[in-house]
Amino acid sequence: HFGMNAYDVASLIKNKIEGFVATKFKERDKRIDVRVYLKDDQRRRAENIKSLIVNPGGDVPIPLSSVANVSILSGPNEIRRVDQDRSAIISANIADISLKDAVEKIYDVIQNYPIPPEFSYELTGQNKEMKTSMNSLAMAMILAMFLVYIVMASQFESFLHPFLILFTIPMAFIGVFVTLFVLNIPIGITVYIGMIVLVGIVVNNAIVLIDYINTLRKRGMEKLEAIKQAGRVRLRPILITTFTTVLGLFPMAIGLGEGTEIRAPMAVSIIAGLLSATFLSLILIPVVYNKFSK
Repeated sequence: HFGMNAYDVASLIKNKIEGFVATKFKERDKRIDVRVYLKDDQRRRAENIKSLIVNPGGDVPIPLSSVANVSILSGPNEIRRVDQDRSAIISANIADISLKDAVEKIYDVIQNYPIPPEFSYELTGQNKEMKTSMNSLAMAMILAMFLVYIVMASQFESFLHPFLILFTIPMAFIGVFVTLFVLNIPIGITVYIGMIVLVGIVVNNAIVLIDYINTLRKRGMEKLEAIKQAGRVRLRPILITTFTTVLGLFPMAIGLGEGTEIRAPMAVSIIAGLLSATFLSLILIPVVYNKFSK
């Protein structure tokens, strides 16, 4: 009689009560939904819902109570399934807390909550993506170390000297973890990327030092004297190489420009690891070489 159908009326009421996303507000790299719905006092009670107009623009306004019975019942507003199991999704954004700390607090609450045996839970979203990314980056780091070792073993024609050079990588990670702890920077994806980059960078100083020691020994110099001579000759190029890389990354580390909260942890990790590996390798690499090299 009024030229309406149940679907149109239901959609109209749904948009008025639950709201609909009219547009998106852009803030830096985030897009925030702008949801439009009625005021709270117009949609919270059944009596108010009855008076909602279901034919906007019509000659005679028709309230919902004229075409429908409104009653209060309990039931799901939607049924969501994950892997064919009925599920409910609880979502939230974090603020002033790291993702790791938020996940730990959520687990603490859930583990102390009496969940029925037929129920299960899983933390997904950014937490699941973070775990997947971390596993991929861990594999990438292992592969990077393997490739570095293969290249050095073929160049040095030795299985021992590449191991001595790879000894600089743990020394770099010491500087990274200490710096992150002091500056209270959480370990994220960008930090892991910086650590992978370190695998290929920190070995350079040890390569320069050990290669020159081998060159001096081939010329007939004794091992201990060759180590001392190489340390004196290669000290300057090692320091120059280190400080040029550090100064190149310094603007990124101090946070110049937009999006620095993403890039800065990577730069800080590389700088800390490179400085730590440089100064420790100048002491430990000659000692380890003298101990294990024939």
